[in-house]
Amino acid sequence: MTILPEDLIKVLLSILAGGLIGLEREYRDKAAGFRTIIFICVGSALFTILSVKIAGDKDPGRVAANIVTGVGFLGAGVLLRDGGRVLGLTTASIIWLTAAIGMGIGSGQYVLAGATAVVMMIVLWFFPGFEHWIDNAREERMYEVVLPLQLEKCEQIESAFKQCRLRVMSRKRIKSGEEMICIWDVFGSPKNHTRFTETLFADPDVKSFKF
Repeated sequence: MTILPEDLIKVLLSILAGGLIGLEREYRDKAAGFRTIIFICVGSALFTILSVKIAGDKDPGRVAANIVTGVGFLGAGVLLRDGGRVLGLTTASIIWLTAAIGMGIGSGQYVLAGATAVVMMIVLWFFPGFEHWIDNAREERMYEVVLPLQLEKCEQIESAFKQCRLRVMSRKRIKSGEEMICIWDVFGSPKNHTRFTETLFADPDVKSFKF
């Protein structure tokens, strides 16, 4: 079987697209780096090319549909759980979208795949600063504070939240011997959270706390 120039161009374009996306991932030292993203893009493009050749006059979508399933398992492999947080969602979604770009190149949709790659690069390089700004504007924390068995002390802590301009979303109180464990789910700016933790450090009745 001879290699068609068009197929070779598709493979080269998928290497280029995957390489550009992979450079950003490698620069940020992520799990799926330069070579991995290239392989995903080229593999998706090649499977798409082969699905058209193998299918002939039949529906080539069956092979292409399995690319989505396979990439889904690959993306799930980079997900990690850290306490109440799930890490790796961005990397998993990049793997998923890179495969879609590879499929677009493999099917000959160069303009659509190229435009998507450009938009993807803009989001990857320029949006983290905007995301950081949003994170600095609001942060959610769960405070667990050990206090003497005095309800008025718990109310004083709640007043401190208001003074520090923090909003309480939920609260829980647990009696443990001669102590009381108070748990608050709170959100506000990191600066206000810092002010509140300084208040806890300065309070002699606060036996311990964590967030």
